[in-house]
Amino acid sequence: MGVADFVSRNARIVGALMMREIITRFGREGLGFLWLIGEPLLFCFGVLILWTVLKPEYEHGLRLGPFVMTGYMALLLFRHQISFSMTALQANIGLLHHRQVKVLHLFIARNFLEFIGATAAFVVVYVVLIALGQVSLPRDWLLLYGGWLLLGWMGSGLAVLFAGLALRFDLMERLVPVLSYALIPLSGVFFMVEWIPAKYREIYMLIPLPHGIEMVRAGVFGEFVKTHFNPLYALAWGGILNFAGIILLANARDRVDVE
Repeated sequence: MGVADFVSRNARIVGALMMREIITRFGREGLGFLWLIGEPLLFCFGVLILWTVLKPEYEHGLRLGPFVMTGYMALLLFRHQISFSMTALQANIGLLHHRQVKVLHLFIARNFLEFIGATAAFVVVYVVLIALGQVSLPRDWLLLYGGWLLLGWMGSGLAVLFAGLALRFDLMERLVPVLSYALIPLSGVFFMVEWIPAKYREIYMLIPLPHGIEMVRAGVFGEFVKTHFNPLYALAWGGILNFAGIILLANARDRVDVE
């Protein structure tokens, strides 16, 4: 089997799993797939409205709407990827009877589905804020795309890593919700790296997650704000997280009852 055939076969399996996931999670009637976009959309608009009521229009010279959008949508992406990956295996055990379906296919399908939903929601929120005059078109499209893809890459790494650990250690199922909340201060979704005192900034930037968010903000705001990021560092960390998660999932079939 050639590389093209291998990729094509696995892409078809992942695509079929994504369609099945949409149907089983959202049903065939009503809004269906739109709920995949609607859930993060409602959360983001809720936070935007709340912050608009409680906070001034500008935060450190940045307009509140786009600042919250660039941070909170990233947080939702992380948390949804992690949350739905934790149940990916148990919810689809029956599919493992099919020889072509591998454990990794289940996690790829769920993570990619959440990435698509969060991306679509991000676009909708962005368009609404443009219509309201809160933000202009991105100043650097490449930085915006690159940062968002890096966030999805690192998010999938965290998701499969936590899921793999949960299969081996029961305690992880209780710790993962706590760790998900820890992403709020660790990822920098509600503050800029520039706001951190210089003597602590380099230490903080050892955490890979802020690099992607800073890239997204650099793409949206341009040179108007000072940002700090290293895309290669974030890319490497995403690779490490994904690789570690895949290793932990290597013998996942042996750790669950496939009936």
